[in-house]
Amino acid sequence: MTALALDHQPEQGGDSVSANMGVVVSVRGSVVDVRFDQKLPPIHSVLHAGEHGEIIIEVLAQRDAHHVRCIALTPTQGLARGMSVEDTGGPLKAPVGKGLLSRMFDVFGNVIDREAPLKDVQWRSVHRAPPALARRSTKSEIFETGIKVIDVLVPLERGGKAGLFGGAGVGKTVLLTEMIHNMVGHQEGVSIFCGIGERCREGEELYRDMKEAGVLPNMVMVFGQMNEPPGSRFRIGHAALTMAEYFRDDEHRDVLLLIDNIFRFIQAGMEVSGLMGQMPSRLGYQPTMGTELSGLEERIANTDTGAITSIQAVYVPADDFTDPAAVHTFSHLSASIVLSRKRASEGLFPAIDPLQSSSKMATPGIVGERHYKLAQEIRRTLAQYADLKDIIAMLGLEQLSPEDRNVVARARRLERFLTQPFFTTEQFTGHKGKLVSLADSLDGCERILNDEFKDYPESALYMIGAISEAKEKAKPQSKEEPAHAA
Repeated sequence: MTALALDHQPEQGGDSVSANMGVVVSVRGSVVDVRFDQKLPPIHSVLHAGEHGEIIIEVLAQRDAHHVRCIALTPTQGLARGMSVEDTGGPLKAPVGKGLLSRMFDVFGNVIDREAPLKDVQWRSVHRAPPALARRSTKSEIFETGIKVIDVLVPLERGGKAGLFGGAGVGKTVLLTEMIHNMVGHQEGVSIFCGIGERCREGEELYRDMKEAGVLPNMVMVFGQMNEPPGSRFRIGHAALTMAEYFRDDEHRDVLLLIDNIFRFIQAGMEVSGLMGQMPSRLGYQPTMGTELSGLEERIANTDTGAITSIQAVYVPADDFTDPAAVHTFSHLSASIVLSRKRASEGLFPAIDPLQSSSKMATPGIVGERHYKLAQEIRRTLAQYADLKDIIAMLGLEQLSPEDRNVVARARRLERFLTQPFFTTEQFTGHKGKLVSLADSLDGCERILNDEFKDYPESALYMIGAISEAKEKAKPQSKEEPAHAA
């Protein structure tokens, strides 16, 4: 990686003859203090240190007229006091261009997929301002995903930001990969996957799965892995956004930006802040968390040239939704998809909690009167069932009134109909993946609410696509029933 980083060193800097040189004053883990006697480099400048310039550090604060405090983007082994440091004269840069498609990058724009070197790319600063309000589009459009429970109850916005909230192991990454599969296969856009502080196993599996699914030619992957220094994980999101902005502004294409996991961005910022010696705020988070998150999120926007639609996985520490990281992230989103551990334990996948999830798109003016009323009716039925669960647990289903029993039957059938087999989990479940249109999803929910399927076993509605498949699934069971009775 270091050799590749050096390849484009001139791109990030200027002429090495008149280079601005400094000296390392102190090294404390990832924090490096450097003294410059000629000219103090501006904040966000990239500096190179080490014998071959392999240690890359970024200026985060100017301490006085001659000293800057920096954070290392690479490990600092071998760096010592008195070593010389070279100012590259510019900020961290990311590659942009058509050559990015189907490739995998690290934070410095080096290719990490063992394929041929990059060709025909330009380099742009990762620090860019969000688009001006005058350029932003004010039109609200729905972004179909092909996943029933999302399209019906939590419709996503084209050019908006949706969050996938959940603790560890409830299916955030599986849901993200399924969305990539559905989007790239059926929409003529570009997908950019940004892995912030994720496991290298997940990156490698995703790359292989996307290659096998044939969707890699319209995809770019950017990774700042768990084992990398906090400075590198903190900047990987900005690098991915710079690439997304190129496809939106220069190529006028719609971009789907998937971030896994935005909490790791906040966490990296917290580590950087602690290392820099800033006083922590509530629960140990950095005092600048709101500003840092806004600087990233505000760049994701729908403009007159195209849209960046973002879906972000958000790890919720200890399933606590009052955690400052979750609260700050909520405020930026147009849709919040909450994954529930309880539903996952019941085998209802995707394990989306329909009562906690919400979308600003679910209004009659945007989705239409029929869709809105249906969604409200579904929520009402599921909420009534949630209220009745305690009574059922204590007294049993038989003690409910006939009306309440109908509500329970409808709700249980709705819950099962809103499950869906995924393309990305075919090899584990044995169920063939299904993509369901919004019209089919609404039709199925409406017919269940009208009691059309009350005589069908609940299992006939579990893990199917369109509602018509329930009849096929129920046939063998209806033949078996007399045998059981006998």
